[in-house]
Amino acid sequence: MQKLLIPLLFICLTMACLNPVVAQPEIGLQLYSLREQMPKDVAGTLDKIQAMGIKELEGGSTYGLTIPEFQKMIADRGMKMVAIGADFNDLEKDASKVLQNAKAWGVNYVVCYWIPHNGDDFTVADMNRAIGVLGNAGKLLSDNGVQLCYHPHGYEFRPHAQGTLFDYLATSVDKKHLQFEMDVFWIKHPGQDPVALLKKYNGRFELMHLKDRKPGTQGNAFGRADVETNVVLGTGDVGIAAIMKEAKAAGVKHFFIEDESSRSEQQIPQSLAFLKSLK
Repeated sequence: MQKLLIPLLFICLTMACLNPVVAQPEIGLQLYSLREQMPKDVAGTLDKIQAMGIKELEGGSTYGLTIPEFQKMIADRGMKMVAIGADFNDLEKDASKVLQNAKAWGVNYVVCYWIPHNGDDFTVADMNRAIGVLGNAGKLLSDNGVQLCYHPHGYEFRPHAQGTLFDYLATSVDKKHLQFEMDVFWIKHPGQDPVALLKKYNGRFELMHLKDRKPGTQGNAFGRADVETNVVLGTGDVGIAAIMKEAKAAGVKHFFIEDESSRSEQQIPQSLAFLKSLK
């Protein structure tokens, strides 16, 4: 019997090595997904998020509460705020105020979602301004234990030199002072490949918005899209499965579903189920 058990044990160990259990990443929620529900019923909406099994949040609004009051509500439900947003103009005019706000929230990440520009005319001058602002603010934040990230919306991928304006930004600001949040929808929408960009800038995308796009949607490089083109993850044309496979190797640390559609409350649980099904 003992002679039989030894080969069987070897086979089992070999199979375990060939088929390791891959830990599923924690999937959070960008609270903008429930922007209609939150102001009407903060506690009730947080209860729904808790019931979905979500523990990590991205936001910044307190919906009329103080930061300590809101923090207690999410802590009581086993959740925590991981990242908050910051307006570009605040980063430019008073980065110390942004830092104080981040410290009040107790977050490690601050995200800038938009670079001001005139209509659809995003220029090199606009990016030069952004390089200065994000570089300076990012240094102040990183020197104090907070990481600044920038979230592209598509207009940053216009041609520049031998690459794009995004390449110009990424190579002009020290990675210690500026990381990125990849919204996979807004990488796909202007015609870019999220997987290729993760590989090109391995280690620069620490945060990720998970969002899928209705097949057949016409893209653009202007940062505009009908929110109703946001569909359940895995049912669109963004390629979520391939992105998730690459994301961990590329250094993504926090994932947030962001569903901007009017069906978000119904779609988020379906998106979570899809992500859990991935191997």
